[in-house]
Amino acid sequence: MRRAAFLLFLSLALPPFAVAAAPAALGIFDGWGAFRDPGTPRCYAIAAPAATIGKPQTKAYASIGYWPKSRIRGQFYVRLSKERGTGRELRLTVGSRRFILTGNDAHGWASDARMDAAIIAAMRSAPSMSVESATATGGAIADTYRLRGAATAIDAAALGCASFR
Repeated sequence: MRRAAFLLFLSLALPPFAVAAAPAALGIFDGWGAFRDPGTPRCYAIAAPAATIGKPQTKAYASIGYWPKSRIRGQFYVRLSKERGTGRELRLTVGSRRFILTGNDAHGWASDARMDAAIIAAMRSAPSMSVESATATGGAIADTYRLRGAATAIDAAALGCASFR
């Protein structure tokens, strides 16, 4: 049941053309899923937030992506539940570590590969992470993710892309 619900979430979170490419599930690990998309080629670990403040405007998710042909490994990305206001800071808290993300609208990512690596390292030992910002009208944006299973999903995504060259 949990796997079916997660696959339904994935189909709603990705654009229609991405669903048509039919990524292959590598596994579902306590709310985090790992997928391999040979059409791109890419692999990723992905999860929906466990909690969101207020009514979401978009399907929020956090992911760690791998694009072997572009030599991108372990890239953090988050889509917020609401669009943030221009110039509003985007903060990621993973356990006791804090990161200021870059991005636009409802999208956020690490500023460089070094920050990506630090985020993933923090995710491996923390029980949860939260992404916070504010909307253009000053409303709060706070999406919280459970990290149980995240490390396994990240490792499965990395291994899933090991054969792409």
